[in-house]
Amino acid sequence: MRQVKWSNPIEIGFAQDTFQVVTGPYEALNCMANLWPDRRGPLYVAARSLCRAAIDGRKSAEEAREMFISATREAHLKMH
Repeated sequence: MRQVKWSNPIEIGFAQDTFQVVTGPYEALNCMANLWPDRRGPLYVAARSLCRAAIDGRKSAEEAREMFISATREAHLKMH
C-alpha cells in the first residue's frame, strides 16, 4: 500500500477534546473507521472512496484531502 501524504496535515477535534492530526489518505481512512461520530452522510462515503483512490494512485492526495475536509464539516467536527 502506497503511503501518500497531503501537502498540509489536518488537525481534527473529536469527542472530549481529543485531537487527531491526519497527514494523508491512509490516516484519514483509519480516522473514519475508528474515531468518526455516527454522523456519516454522503460526503463521508465520498471521502472514503477518494482516500482509497488516492492510495491506489487513481486520484490525487489533494482531491482526497478536500473531500475529507468536506466530510469533517458534514459531521460537525472541529478543525484546527
